[in-house]
Formats: sequence, structure tokens, C-alpha cells
Amino acid sequence: MARLLLSLDGQVLAEYNMNKERYTIGRLPDNDIRIDNPAVSGHHSLIINILNDSFLEDLNSTNGTYVNGKLIKKHAMQHGDVITVGHHQLRFVDQQESDNSQEEFEKTMVITSSSQGEDRIRRVGQAVDQAAKSVAPRRPAAASAEPSAALPKAKLQVLSGAFAGRELELTKALTTLGRPGIQVAAITRRSEGYFIVHVDSGKENDYPQVNGVPIGPQARRLNDNDVVQLAGVKMGFFES
Repeated sequence: MARLLLSLDGQVLAEYNMNKERYTIGRLPDNDIRIDNPAVSGHHSLIINILNDSFLEDLNSTNGTYVNGKLIKKHAMQHGDVITVGHHQLRFVDQQESDNSQEEFEKTMVITSSSQGEDRIRRVGQAVDQAAKSVAPRRPAAASAEPSAALPKAKLQVLSGAFAGRELELTKALTTLGRPGIQVAAITRRSEGYFIVHVDSGKENDYPQVNGVPIGPQARRLNDNDVVQLAGVKMGFFES
């Protein structure tokens, strides 16, 4: 099943499963995908799903409908296409292609112990643990025993690039992400929450960013809806 991911300024706002034949996009309340913004026409665009194919059509909108930066009247949708309506974007995700790209994303961005070395992963974990302790709020001894299992579930969702829409569940105590030689960071689950810490990069002081601000050498606690930029990829951090 195909999906549409609605975003604004890199923040994912909603997700729509394409399980109907027709979807209208526009500002008025009777649209299937409502975008309440003056730059969007009342009935701006239409998507028609026929078997495994999806077709986009502009409905003579005032500001036009764009796909991958090009003005269109009609367009056969492909996995990864980005529809621009006013100031908002809708990324088209084909589920079959998505499954393949999910595997490719994990191979590209998730660094496993086999590729990094068990000893290196262990040392990263120790560094994350020490850094997280330095920024975690002090708690009474009884409270500090709270198990990490009590944490809400969390995930990263890719917001930019070829893997936009991919998701990674943060179920491990330590998840190492990035591209060796470019930028690598680690995310750890602790009783206090989820923390991100810089591991290494190809340039000195080239730190990952959270909400546009470099995290520096210390661990940084992640909050719901934070935007992480790592190795040129923007990812949203979401708790559930």
C-alpha cells in the first residue's frame, strides 16, 4: 500500500495510507488531505489510485502543483516523489519499494558491531553512559532505579534525502548511526531518557545537530519531535 507523508519545513505532520481510489488535496474541510494554508487552493490537487499505480492531477490551482520541483498538470507517481502544494510537501512512498529501501537505509546508516568491532562499540557505550550521566538531572536514589523498560517507545524517521519516510525503532540500549569517515553518533536508552552523543567525524568539531544546533562533545537528551541532522540526513525523533 502506498502512503503520503505530509511535512512542513522538514517536520512530518501527518501520514496517509492510500487505501481509496481518489484523494483530494486542498484547503477546504471536505478534502481527504486538508492543508489549511492560504497558499493552497480550496481544491488544489487530486490523486487517483488504479490497481498498483497512482496518478496526480492539478485542479487548476492558483499556485500550481509541483513534483520534485517541476510544475505539473498530470503526473504518474513514483516512489520517493515529493509533491509541493503551497509551502507543504507530500512525499509519495510505495510500500514495496519502501521495504527494499528500508533494508538499504539500515545497511547505509546503522553501524553494527560487526562493521565497527565489538571493542569499539563497547567503548562507545561507555562514553555515552558517562556523558549521559553528566547531563542527566539528579534524582533520589530510589528514583534512579527506574528501569529503562519504563521509557516510552521511540523511533527515528528520516525527513530528507533518498530514504525519506524510513523509520528506525530505537529498541536497543545503544544504536550507532552515521557514515564512518563522515559523521558517526550513538543514541542510548537510559532510565532518564534517550541521549545522542557524537562519536567521530571526518572533520574536527563536526558535530551532529539537534534542531539546527551542534550538540558538541557532550551527550544531549532527545525530546519528542526533535530534528536530528547526522551525516547529511535529517531525522525526526518521535516518542509514542
